[in-house]
This record gives sequence, C-alpha cells and structure tokens, in this order.
Amino acid sequence: MNRRAEPSAGPSQRMLRVGELVRHALADVLQRGNVMDPVLSAHIITVPEVRMSPDLKIATCYVMPLGGKDLAPVLKALEANKKFLRTEVGRRMELKSVPELRFREDTSFDEGARMDALLRSPLVARDLDDPHSDDSEKETDPE
Repeated sequence: MNRRAEPSAGPSQRMLRVGELVRHALADVLQRGNVMDPVLSAHIITVPEVRMSPDLKIATCYVMPLGGKDLAPVLKALEANKKFLRTEVGRRMELKSVPELRFREDTSFDEGARMDALLRSPLVARDLDDPHSDDSEKETDPE
C-alpha cells in the first residue's frame, strides 16, 4: 500500500499545523511593531492564512491591511523586510528550519462578498421561489 498522498488530496496535517504556527508568529511580530518600517508601523495588518509548500520550505502568507487600504505599499514593505520577519518568526517557532516567507494579497474577503452578492441576486431569489422545484413537491400532501 502506497502511503504517499495524492496531489489533489489537499494539504497534510503537518502543512496545516506549521502554516498556523507561522501565521501566529508573523501576526505577533506585526502586532508588536518590532519592524522599523514607517509603512508597516502606520498600518494594522491581518494575516488570515499561511499556506505551506509540501516540503515546508516556503510559507505563502496572505495579508491584508485593515480596511484594505494601501495594499501595494504594504506588500512592498513586507517584501523589503522579509529577511527580518523570517528571523523574528524563527525565534518564535520551534522548527529545524524557518521557511522562506512570501507575501500575497488576501482575497478571501472579496470572494466572500462576491458569494453574498450572488446569493442575494434576483436570479437566485427567483430559483428559491420557483413553485416547480423539487422541494415544493415534498411539501405537498398527496391524498
């Protein structure tokens, strides 16, 4: 029996656990204001997710400044300070090697808003009110 995970199986438990450790450590560094960068000091930055590569050598950190303003300068400042951030994350974690940090825009809030808008659209409301749907047949009492 082959114990190797399928590529489409999703992240392993270890990848998820290490990603969450990196996320907490990075959020702690950014919250404490240890980074001497005027752009990062002027923004509250959320880190909703960190995805690890299968070999745990690369951490893709999804970030968003509070309110979604000044995203480009914040990403640029994070990239400029990623060596310092990696060192600080490493001090807070108990791993053999600290992963390389990569910063990306977090789009999960936009995706959630898009899904909400779709669910509230007139087409979906029309489908929910359709008297010919399968659910309406279950509600009628046959005699």
